[in-house]
Amino acid sequence: MRRSSRNASDYLYPATTGPINGRQTLRRLAPYLLQYKGRVLLALSCLIAAKLSNVAVPIIFKSLIDEIGAESLPLVLPVSLLVLYGLLRAGNSLFAELREIIFARVTQRAVRRVALEVFRHLHDLSLRFHLARQTGGVARDIDRGTRAITSLISYTLYSILPTLVELSLVLGVLFFKYDSGFVVITLLSLAAYIAYTVSVSNRRMVIRRQVNETDSIANTQAIDSLINYETVKYFNNEEFEARRYDSNMEKWEDATTRSQISLSLLNIGQQTIIAIGVTAMMWRASAGVLSGQLTIGDLVLVNAFLIQLYMPLNFLGVVYREIRQSLTDIERMFTLLNTHREVVDAPDAVDLPHGDIEVCFDRVEFAYDAKRPILFGVDFVIPAGKTVAVVGKSGSGKSTLARLLYRFYDVTGGAIRINRRDLREFRQSSLRAAIGIVPQDTVLFNESIFYNIHYGRPEATHEEVLAAAHAAQLTEFAALLPDGLATVVGERGLKLSGGEKQRVAIARALLKDPSLLIFDEATSALDSKTEKAIQASLDLATRGRTTLIIAHRLSTIMNADQILVMDAGRIIERGTHLELIRLSGRYAQMWAMQQHDAGENGFSSSGNA
Repeated sequence: MRRSSRNASDYLYPATTGPINGRQTLRRLAPYLLQYKGRVLLALSCLIAAKLSNVAVPIIFKSLIDEIGAESLPLVLPVSLLVLYGLLRAGNSLFAELREIIFARVTQRAVRRVALEVFRHLHDLSLRFHLARQTGGVARDIDRGTRAITSLISYTLYSILPTLVELSLVLGVLFFKYDSGFVVITLLSLAAYIAYTVSVSNRRMVIRRQVNETDSIANTQAIDSLINYETVKYFNNEEFEARRYDSNMEKWEDATTRSQISLSLLNIGQQTIIAIGVTAMMWRASAGVLSGQLTIGDLVLVNAFLIQLYMPLNFLGVVYREIRQSLTDIERMFTLLNTHREVVDAPDAVDLPHGDIEVCFDRVEFAYDAKRPILFGVDFVIPAGKTVAVVGKSGSGKSTLARLLYRFYDVTGGAIRINRRDLREFRQSSLRAAIGIVPQDTVLFNESIFYNIHYGRPEATHEEVLAAAHAAQLTEFAALLPDGLATVVGERGLKLSGGEKQRVAIARALLKDPSLLIFDEATSALDSKTEKAIQASLDLATRGRTTLIIAHRLSTIMNADQILVMDAGRIIERGTHLELIRLSGRYAQMWAMQQHDAGENGFSSSGNA
């Protein structure tokens, strides 16, 4: 089998726009943070007040040292300075905590709004995206992205900005109170430190991206393997899956190791620059004391400033790396928001009016891939309140009709009309609200049977849910379960059989009470006895409703108002059941074959085909 040349990331984000940089990420994040402008300004005020208190502490401490060293010591002065020293220390902590209290709502609301927007956008993307995506990698990127917003805000507001404010205040004190040499040494040290940190951290970001990529791929493969647990067991491929997972984890291990080594090298360089800067500052301050230009208090003040400045500066390297990493994680999440929405509402789209629905396929053409067309000039009408059935061999395009009608995709030629208006003129939400579908492959939430039925119409009453369950022949089955309809169905409904899942899907569609019903092989997984029991309910449900039935068992669509026979994306026969039998064409052949098979298996005409 020929392998695809696509990278793993292509499957994570198909049809996306190009990557966005850190500046674009910050610009896009800003509106979420500015929702509470008052809180932001108040938090910044607390930040400045905290730093003013912090810078004032060494100045008061210097005065205490000088006063204590003086020959005449007024008792009241040191006490006043000590009280002021304590108040400034407390004020620093108080304003810092107030800043966090005030800004907490801003941070969490931003995370909530972004996460909700991504979640909604993923639901707005086309079926093509969701068929191509790998859930584990996408989920991991969303999780990392939302956490990264908190980290980015935290590091920026609580580390970068306070350090810059404190640096400005310290440089101001050093410049106006002492000579410019202290300022020059400080600035040179900072420039060397920042240049080295930025240069090495930028190179490390390539490695960090590889760590993220390998982590997402390994996580995707692990989740995919666990979701397909039964398939792994069927083919005895536990070791094969383990080798695949270990291969991905080996790449992650290599990337993570290189990341850690580069981190250590970065720390060594940073500490060397800080050590040289501190030594130069203390040498100049000590020389000033010996020459009588500075006091012992001045030496203590410079040392205190250095400690206050270089401690957060030492952490600044870590902060910068984390901010860059946060920007990378947020960028990956925003890339999801940049994913092209293939099916979108027109600017002037309107809601589909309530009431009867007439469906018209007007010379419809469609291709999932331009090189492989699926439908060729499909043309038919489902009158309001009537039932049209579509039959044909696998791959003839039957299920594609339902997907186009539900607008999972847009037609590539012709048009689908609802009540004589193009389908694309209606908002997708109102269109889908009017359609109820029972798919061939029913996927359920890992919740109770009751929840999965209730999902068809969340505002339905308890009694209405029970009535839908009864109509779908679920009542007797549920009575045999220890928890009845409260029984949890497991991941994707795997605790239920195929027939049981289809009955839940039928109940869910009946509860929705739509104007247009679509049955896509709705009874294919049912035994003949259950099918007979449900068929009456389905006939009752379709009465007076526009209905499209995609079927394999011809016995289930004998009473349809019109039957279409498809082959290779074209309608080759159409008519009622009796008309098609008399035609002695493809439908008649299929009918004869299914009757023969049913007889051999001892079933009636509604038995398995």
